[in-house]
Amino acid sequence: MAIAQRPSDLRPAFVAGPRVLHPFRADTAPPAAPTAVEADQRLAATLLRDGLVPPHRLIQALTHVKDGQGHRLVDVLLEREVMGEGPLFATLQRQTGLGRANLVAAFDPSLIDQLGASFCLAERLVPLRRMGGATLIAAGHPDSFARHHHRLAQVFGKVLPSLAPSAQIEARILAARGPAMAQAAETTVALDLSCRSYTKPSPSTLRLWAVGAALSLLVFKPLLAVLALCAVLTLALSTGLKLAALIASLRPAPPQAPNPAHLARLPTVSILVALYRESDIAARLVQRLGRLDYPRALLDVVLVVEEDDSLTRQALLRADLPGWMRVVVTPAGRVKTKPRALNHALTQCKGTIVGVYDAEDAPAPDQIAQVVNRFAQRGPQVACLQGALDFYNPTKTWLSRCFTLEYAAWFRVILPGLQRLGLPLPLGGTTLFFRREVLEKLGAWDAYNVTEDADLGIRLARCGYRTEILPSTTLEEATCHARPWVKQRSRWVKGYMMTYLTHMRDPARLYRDLGLRGFAGFQILFLGSIAQALLAPVLWSFWAFCLGLGHPLSGIIAPQALHGLTLAFVTCEVVSIAVGILGLKRSGQNIAALWVPTLALYFPLQTLAAYKAAYEMLVNPFFWDKTSHGAFHQATTFSAASTLPHRRAGVFHRLSRCAS
Repeated sequence: MAIAQRPSDLRPAFVAGPRVLHPFRADTAPPAAPTAVEADQRLAATLLRDGLVPPHRLIQALTHVKDGQGHRLVDVLLEREVMGEGPLFATLQRQTGLGRANLVAAFDPSLIDQLGASFCLAERLVPLRRMGGATLIAAGHPDSFARHHHRLAQVFGKVLPSLAPSAQIEARILAARGPAMAQAAETTVALDLSCRSYTKPSPSTLRLWAVGAALSLLVFKPLLAVLALCAVLTLALSTGLKLAALIASLRPAPPQAPNPAHLARLPTVSILVALYRESDIAARLVQRLGRLDYPRALLDVVLVVEEDDSLTRQALLRADLPGWMRVVVTPAGRVKTKPRALNHALTQCKGTIVGVYDAEDAPAPDQIAQVVNRFAQRGPQVACLQGALDFYNPTKTWLSRCFTLEYAAWFRVILPGLQRLGLPLPLGGTTLFFRREVLEKLGAWDAYNVTEDADLGIRLARCGYRTEILPSTTLEEATCHARPWVKQRSRWVKGYMMTYLTHMRDPARLYRDLGLRGFAGFQILFLGSIAQALLAPVLWSFWAFCLGLGHPLSGIIAPQALHGLTLAFVTCEVVSIAVGILGLKRSGQNIAALWVPTLALYFPLQTLAAYKAAYEMLVNPFFWDKTSHGAFHQATTFSAASTLPHRRAGVFHRLSRCAS
């Protein structure tokens, strides 16, 4: 609906006046205009000739617009305050004949919907209002009208082109259509496969559950025996799956014939990096991603920031971003989560392959090239590649050392084994790469799930797509202290709980989608691991028998059963230590194998995190407990021997260990 105008609202539509406009229609040829690179070169020559910009500052600005990727000269000059808006747009007016639009004047937001808000935001182009049978459109770059001539004329007929700063166009679009774009980013996944319909129980229901649970444990001793049986059963199943994965990972990988077709034409790869309150890490992020050796003209790095995160946005401006990096602002919405930001940024991507990194990541330089080669060698059913994760601060504290050992076991042994067993893989949150068409087909990420990666891995498997492990390493910072570790793990466990509840809404459908093997694997990976963490104290209590202490089940459990439990615990520990030592050996980390048994003291923290997660499921299910990064600063190096994958996928391994 057009905005009604009062006489006092009638402001001029242009600063320079309508006499400089050159309207075009659908039946006319595209207006002659230079390419983006030529337009920037022509503007630079004009500014240099007229003495409006010092030569050294102009050269610095041009280094950020090489190959026409990412930044444009107009935007760089304004962002770095090399020129003011007035002189710069006066120069553009003399050069192109296009006047500067007045974005403060009233406009019709419904015109944005005719083009699509995502398209307008990506192209920094906004239709403002109808004027005498024509549509006034403002763009951040003069050549935009030639590039989009057909679409603009087809939608609006007669078009009146004008210019405005890209930052102001972005702000105008977000102000008009930000809430709608935020809602779209929050609802990309079908409702029956999304956790957004989850509702927390009422306070009265919670009180009733608490009283009922307490009375049941006090009055009915057999209930404690049932819990003990469930804990032992899940421990046995988890250990069995771990052992099967260990054996499978020892088998040589089937040979894959190389396919040289990928050399014919390299695709554009978009990399999404979600940032929130990361002002102290922005400069290092630019430096680390700058080591990627993929052709810059085909690399599209999108730094995704929240609309209200002014500190990070300012830090990125000061970080001297190269032309192949750009910032996308996520409008405020109902939830503030990483997957919502990724969904919004996906609409702004340029690549046919989409990757995800975390803020503190330092990927191997050849990682993108490996991704492109692997996708070219595989069929379309391989829709996702999970890269490797390792740490650049493995020995800073005992906790970071255990963190490294845990990941080495999961990514070097368990995850490759699960892939070879043909089980669904819960993905990690970083070093992930997707075929974009498949990602969009699945609805991308569930904005309400705090482990959106694990959920997406299951949805990929349900739709018949496969995930493969990529032998390329990304280094990041290991959590070194207990409090942030518990906060981080509680979010992951809560996401596992939410993912399990979401996919088990229709068990029969899940069974049909995954098959018997996949369905059983899903139960052990998710329900089994969650139960292990929550019921771990029940298993710990059985050590009282070994110490000659009393136990509530002393009169129920036979001595032979006690011996069986002891054997089960010892077997689980032996398998876990074997997996840990093999993973450590494969990782190449300089950590003594004698540290592996100390993980028995590390995993009980998982139970504390699980109880925190269970509490949040009841009171604040969609809360994103952010992990702080940037506390550890060290130059990163890459080893050719390092080849492992990421993080929350290892929740199964962590949970299954905590009870032993």
